[in-house]
Amino acid sequence: MKCIESGIKGNSDIRTDKSKHMKIRSLAFLVVLVTTCLPSKAQQYGYEEFEIPGRNILKVNLTGLFLRNYSAQYERVINHRLSFAVSYRYMPTGPIPFKNAIIKSIDDNDQETIDQINSLKMSNMAITPELRIYLSKKGFGRGFYLAPFYRYAQHDANNVSIEYESSTSATNTFGMSGKLTSNTGGLLIGAQWDLGSNLVLDWWILGPHFGAGKGDLSGAASTPLTESEQADLRNELESINFPFGIESVVNVNANGAQVKMSGPMAGVRAAIQLGVRF
Repeated sequence: MKCIESGIKGNSDIRTDKSKHMKIRSLAFLVVLVTTCLPSKAQQYGYEEFEIPGRNILKVNLTGLFLRNYSAQYERVINHRLSFAVSYRYMPTGPIPFKNAIIKSIDDNDQETIDQINSLKMSNMAITPELRIYLSKKGFGRGFYLAPFYRYAQHDANNVSIEYESSTSATNTFGMSGKLTSNTGGLLIGAQWDLGSNLVLDWWILGPHFGAGKGDLSGAASTPLTESEQADLRNELESINFPFGIESVVNVNANGAQVKMSGPMAGVRAAIQLGVRF
């Protein structure tokens, strides 16, 4: 009986040892398989598995600085193909961009328009979220991309001088101010490169956008307007041609005037940005 028990125990130990060896071999095979597949996956996507760049990028718009437009953008890389970005632009109150160039292009005899441009003060702001789709094998915020985006913008105008002739042939000036807001959407085509380990160059090649806008201009009369002055001012305001086919509704009374505007809006994004990746 002892011999039988001993034989049974011996066979059991042999089976246990074989089972352990099989588990060790299976584990070793799994490790080899995983380590073999990782490099092939990295080569497939064109990047080293442990050399993925920082996924946060903070950028400054260099082009806008020349136009008194201060703009910054934050981009968060989600994965190899996708990232989300949001930018904020602000232009403080001041003369319109390229004022001197615009004045030079105006006929010297049109002093009324020149005076209006000189007195006009403008400011604006815009918020633009976008989803970026990178097409390059490198990915992770590198290479060419397509970015559908939405933009909310607000434009403010002050010291808008409206000159009109009264029935007595006298020239009167009426001051107005107001704002225009717009909601547009579009598609940005661009490219982004790493300049070393931390610097990033982002080129907005072309980003047309379309939508709608609305706003108003209003002004108060320093002294009550006569019926004749109201008619002359109304005619001048109704003769203004707003861009993009924007329609206007003019209201004038003894206390002042208001112009309500609404219609299509359009624009183009194009810039060069310099950023830091972290």
